[in-house]
Amino acid sequence: MSKTSNGDVPIQRLDRVLATMSLGLLVLSVGCFFAIMIGSSAGADFATGVWPAVSIIVYYAPILAFVMMFTVIIRAFVRRARANRAR
Repeated sequence: MSKTSNGDVPIQRLDRVLATMSLGLLVLSVGCFFAIMIGSSAGADFATGVWPAVSIIVYYAPILAFVMMFTVIIRAFVRRARANRAR
């Protein structure tokens, strides 16, 4: 856990990991979206190769990133509520 100087509740490692993974999934999704745009303009065959996986990432990664970020927010609220109750 991180040290805080002003008495705030420390941030746990799981929260940092979830937030980083959420941001990474969003960046990956945007990158795959642009890859599909470039591939479609180049006339790529989206039924073969890695294109099915790229299209699945574009559809499901933002949803999973939202769930992860929502989990981080809920964990922060619960942690602050427990800290306020203990004071």
